[in-house]
Amino acid sequence: MAIERRKYTEAFKREAVRLMESSGKPIAEVARDLGINDNNLYRWRALYGSQPQSVTGGSMVEMEAELKRLRRENEVLRQERDILKKAMSIVSRSQP
Repeated sequence: MAIERRKYTEAFKREAVRLMESSGKPIAEVARDLGINDNNLYRWRALYGSQPQSVTGGSMVEMEAELKRLRRENEVLRQERDILKKAMSIVSRSQP
């Protein structure tokens, strides 16, 4: 007994990927809504998605620079948070 494979048009695949990327829902939920296997969506995203799965050399450098910038910003924000915590503890102790 042979299992018949369902075939999907390219338009359907592209629309499914667009829906997956724009809905904000988990991939499994989108797949369930469309009545397809979620593995299909992962494969189709690699083919038709707006965000390519592979990273080229140029964009890797940009990503590393962005990561470095974000780490610096994160450190500054942690320092500001710590200063505010100390200030709040001082203010709360000095009030009767």
